[in-house]
Amino acid sequence: MSVNITHKLYTMCMVQDGTKVLLINRPDKQGFPGYIAPGGKVDFPESIVNGAIREVREETGLIVKDIIYKGIDEFCEPNKGLRYMVFNYLATSFEGELIDNPPEGELLWVEIEAALNLPMQNWFKRRFPLFFKQGTFEMSFVWDEKNNETLEETIRSYIAGV
Repeated sequence: MSVNITHKLYTMCMVQDGTKVLLINRPDKQGFPGYIAPGGKVDFPESIVNGAIREVREETGLIVKDIIYKGIDEFCEPNKGLRYMVFNYLATSFEGELIDNPPEGELLWVEIEAALNLPMQNWFKRRFPLFFKQGTFEMSFVWDEKNNETLEETIRSYIAGV
């Protein structure tokens, strides 16, 4: 059986200021409710990193600097022919001010050490610590939506020079 393949490209950018990170408290109506880092769809033909920078600016008002690629998280659903890829970044400096009425939900600076105590999606909770580890990460999940099960999982960390 031949399946048409659809690729969806997204970004996520953790904005760090010292011991705190900027998270969005997304309401149920926005999908993926709970706390999450800024990010979203990459527009064609913009580059992946420019998509991350744009999404942070649109969702928070901040212009990120010193942006570091941290890794990829992908989800594949073979029955639908869907590959959903999220390119993850960490920004350690920024300029600008937070916007007053953020489109995705309330913005909150949270201590990194306390963030995992907040309500968040399991996939984000699993990914969160990887933003602060040395090197990059790769996470890949093959998911059977109909049977609600993970068919295959790959999780790797890469540290340069090791």
